[in-house]
Order: sequence, then structure tokens, then C-alpha cells
Amino acid sequence: MMADSGPKEVAVIGNTDLTSAELDNNIKNTMVEIEKGTSLLRKMEISVAEAEKRTGKNTVNMQELYTVYLIETRPVDALTEGITPDSLWRRYSEFELLRNYLLVTYPFVVVAPLPEKRAEIVWHKLSADNMDPEFVERRRVGLENFLHRVASHPVLCNDNIFYIFLTEDKDWKEMVYETGFQAKADSRLKAVNAAFRVKNPDGRFTELKHYSDDLQTVLSQLLRVRARVADRLYGVYKVHGNYGRVFSEWSAIEKEMGDGLQSAGHHMDAYAASVDDILEEEEHYADQLKEYLFYTDALRAVCRKHELTQFELEMVALDLACKKQQKEELVTGTVRTFSLKGMTSKLFGQETAEQREAKLQVLEHQLKEGEEAVKEKNTESDEFVKTAWVDIERFKDQKDRDLKEALISYAVMQISMCKKGIQVWTNAKECFNKM
Repeated sequence: MMADSGPKEVAVIGNTDLTSAELDNNIKNTMVEIEKGTSLLRKMEISVAEAEKRTGKNTVNMQELYTVYLIETRPVDALTEGITPDSLWRRYSEFELLRNYLLVTYPFVVVAPLPEKRAEIVWHKLSADNMDPEFVERRRVGLENFLHRVASHPVLCNDNIFYIFLTEDKDWKEMVYETGFQAKADSRLKAVNAAFRVKNPDGRFTELKHYSDDLQTVLSQLLRVRARVADRLYGVYKVHGNYGRVFSEWSAIEKEMGDGLQSAGHHMDAYAASVDDILEEEEHYADQLKEYLFYTDALRAVCRKHELTQFELEMVALDLACKKQQKEELVTGTVRTFSLKGMTSKLFGQETAEQREAKLQVLEHQLKEGEEAVKEKNTESDEFVKTAWVDIERFKDQKDRDLKEALISYAVMQISMCKKGIQVWTNAKECFNKM
């Protein structure tokens, strides 16, 4: 039976699961460091005040229609120093560039998502055109929410590129590209390779990855159910308009009953017309759910970065173990595994003492470099786990708070709609009583 072609035992320190007490201590220490900074929103008011359609030429010199958004900033109060009122226009693509920069520069942060570029999971009466005024307005609100998320984040709010995005109109893109963030971006193929080959994954990040997949599935299903309900709700309300038309026509042929029927018809018409405002409010709650649907990809991005960091650590640890084995073989003169070197020694004889000594010196140097590399990767992995888990805990608190508020508000809205329906038919009953 052929011997194993490589060492079996690889010492990996950076991914040892921390105890709950150690993890809590790390979180508290990091939070103390974070709280020294001040959220930008405490000093600056940020708004995306309006959207405007423009025409221009794209990269292939073709005429195109696009939307720009007006960002306005001003100091919170007169006592705030270093901030002056300002405004500038940004395209959606510039928001995308900012977010990509933040994702690469802060891989341990669950970066807030942008609102959707094109409408998805909508009820059939809502336009999916990305130039539709209602969709553009919802996207404007979503972009403002994105800026508020970043400006209130304990780490991202202090980023200089983000501040320049808000305050300087010229040469912003050039400044972003000069940071070299694109060269730091991990390729998707590299990340997928790490996910399949990592041998010692952190259970917490694996669990978080599965949770993000499950959350995405649940929110997608919830949004699709809501879209179907909105379709049927629209139909029910509009059918009440038929009641109004019939009652009005009926009132024209009645003398004693005419006034009561006409009044009831007016109530039905008003009820049918109110559905547009109701469904517009519903879209607001749907957008809140969509934000967390898109947040799931940000969670997975943090998990992928951890897998890549862990994989790199395992690779340098494996290389170090191989070098140690080579040294042992040189010192003892025995080959533990099947290799070309072992076959060569048997065919052509052993190396001279001088040759072994020279190789030993080279290996000693490589071992020192390998130990330093493992130490560096261990530190990098430990630091990533520590900082990432702090932000994940922050995100969990935010998610629980926001989704709870959105679901309660949605329930209150549904109760209000039902009460409105009861009131309409109560008013109709009073009209009939007066006939």
C-alpha cells in the first residue's frame, strides 16, 4: 500500500472557537474603542432631497436617459464646527462604487445594501420600469436610508472617502480609484475555492452563512405573499367602485330611496379610491423587508472573507509543516513518505554531508519565514474574527429592532384598513336606514 503523500497533521491556531466569556470580553473591548468615535449623523444632517432625469452619452457614445439624486448636507446645529451646508448630484452608479469600496476596505463589516436597481417582487399594478416616477421616489428614499446607515455606523462613518462622497463634487471617482481598492478585491473564484477547501471552518460563521440563506428564503416568500395579497386587495377595493356606480344608477330611478342610495354610492366610491394610498404605504413596508433581503448577501460576504482568511492560514501552516518534515528527513536521513527525492536517493546514493548542510541552512531560513507567516496569518485571522463578530452582533440588534417595528406597523395598517371597511359599510347602513 502506497504511503500518504503529505503530512496529515496541520496546526491551525487562528480558528479555535473562543469561549462565550472570551467572546463577550472581545466584544466589550472593541465596542469601547468604537465608541470613542462620533457618529457622523450626530454632527451632520444628510438627505437625498430630490431626483432628476437627465440625458447624456454613455461610454460607447450612445445617448441615454438616467437619473441623478441631490444630496444635501448641513450641520446639525450652529455650534457644530467644520461642516458647512452643501449639495451635489450623484448617479446610482456612484452609490454602487461607494458601496463596493466599503465592502473591500472593511471586509469585517456588514455593509448596508443599496435599494434595488430595478423593481423586483412587485404586485402587477406597480410599474417595474426603473424610470417610473413612483419607483424613482422609492429609490430616492432607499438611497437616503443607505447614507444614514453608513453615517451612523461606528466604523464606516469615519471613512474619508465617504465624507468626500457627501461633500465634494469634483474628482471623487478618481480619489476612490487611487485608493487601489480594486486590486484588493478577492476574486469570486478564489472565494469559492476557499469555501470548498477550508478544513477547519469556524462553526459560528458556518451557522451564520446558513442563517443568511434561510433568512433570504423566508423574506423572499414573505414578499411574494404580500404581492399576491396586494393584487387581490386592489381587486376587492376597486370592485367597491362598481357598488358605487350601481347605487348611483339605481338612485336615478327612485324617488323615496334615491338620496340614500346616492349617498351610499359616494361612500363606496371613496372607499374604492383609497386603495392607491394604502398600497403606496404597503410598498414602504415591502421596501423595509427588501433591505434585509439584500442584507443577507452582505452577511455572506463577511463569511466568505472569513473562509478565505482561514484558508490562507491553513495553507501557510501546511507549508510550514512540510518544511519541518523535510528538515527531519534531512537530519535523520530517512524519508517518511513516498517521493521523487526518496527514489532518487535509492538509485543514485545519498547526498554528501556538505549538500545536506547547505540544504539545512536553506530550510532553517524558510522555517523562520514560515513561522512568521503563520504568526502573521494567525493574528490577521484572530483580528478579523474579533472585529467581524462585533459588527455581526451590532447588525443582529439592528435587524431585530427594525423588522419588529416594520411588522408591527404593517399589522397596524391592516387593522386600520379593516376598520375603514367596517366604517364604510356602517355609513352605508345609515344611508339605507334613512330611505
